[in-house]
Amino acid sequence: MFLNHWKFVMAAALFIPSVAHAQDQKDQQAYCVYVMEQAQAQRDFLRTPTAAAGFTQPETGLPMQIVGAASLGLSDFKKAGLTMEAARKNCELYRATLEAQQDVQYAFTNLEKNALQNRLGLIEHATQSLDALMEKTSKMVEAQNATRLMLFTLQTTRIKMDADRADTQSKIAAIYVPALSDKPLKDLVAQKQSGEQQEQKALDKLNRQNNWDVALSVGVHQQVNPAAQGPQPYGEVTVSYNLASWSINKHLDRAANAHEEWKRVQEGDVVRSTEVLRQQLLDSITVQEAKLKSLREESAQIDKNLEVVANPDTSAAFDFHNQLSAAMLLLQIETNDASFRIDQAREYLAKNY
Repeated sequence: MFLNHWKFVMAAALFIPSVAHAQDQKDQQAYCVYVMEQAQAQRDFLRTPTAAAGFTQPETGLPMQIVGAASLGLSDFKKAGLTMEAARKNCELYRATLEAQQDVQYAFTNLEKNALQNRLGLIEHATQSLDALMEKTSKMVEAQNATRLMLFTLQTTRIKMDADRADTQSKIAAIYVPALSDKPLKDLVAQKQSGEQQEQKALDKLNRQNNWDVALSVGVHQQVNPAAQGPQPYGEVTVSYNLASWSINKHLDRAANAHEEWKRVQEGDVVRSTEVLRQQLLDSITVQEAKLKSLREESAQIDKNLEVVANPDTSAAFDFHNQLSAAMLLLQIETNDASFRIDQAREYLAKNY
């Protein structure tokens, strides 16, 4: 039963990351399609001349005229290209942010899953050693050199190991970890921060484009009553400049710096979350080191007692030896588990920070 359950857990572990990776791709693609379609609509609006028609009376006493014209501003034409660039930067930033966020969000969970899978291997190894000890004791019981009570002590330890195995498998099955990037977390965060800077620069250029404009209007006007011989063409060039441009640009520069500082301290942002994760890992190492020290002290005491009954020559000595060996197997699981968690956390910190 345990073997079949373990096969199911392994199959699920292999299947879920591929599904999660495909889901992440769909997420990114869907968002980028949304952003780019919005930008393309704005681009088409900005770079397409605006048509207008109406009636006008140039001066009191003059006949009414009908006017038709089309106008296009150079500033709007440039903003069309800048809008598309800002959308592309926004899409790139979303991808970088999602990748970094997932690494931070699931880092601890992924480490826990690895530790649980390692624990399964430790339990399996200890179970094999215990089975060999139980087989030896069973033969002695059959030869009436040992009591069934001695064998029952080992069977109790086997029950504990089986329960530990089942509990570990259940925890693994309950853990969800999507496909994570192979890049170090520090590189993902740097990529995300670079993406934010690039997006802010693109938005800054787009906002600065509102400070000036050169607009060209062309059209015709036709006298309505009495009707003239034909429509008369006209053209007009208008140049505009915002007198507060210097002050506006200064505030835009400050806004970009303020945005960078805000992202650095924002509680839910990747940069802040990365630092929180680092502290969690350091605290975890401290806890596991204290646990490992205590386990090693207990193991040392059992080793001393095992040396005393290394070659048991009585039934009582053999029983004591079995009890000590069973306890040592349980301690080895916990000791190696704690050691693995410490090494894993240190390796993660060295790679990602």
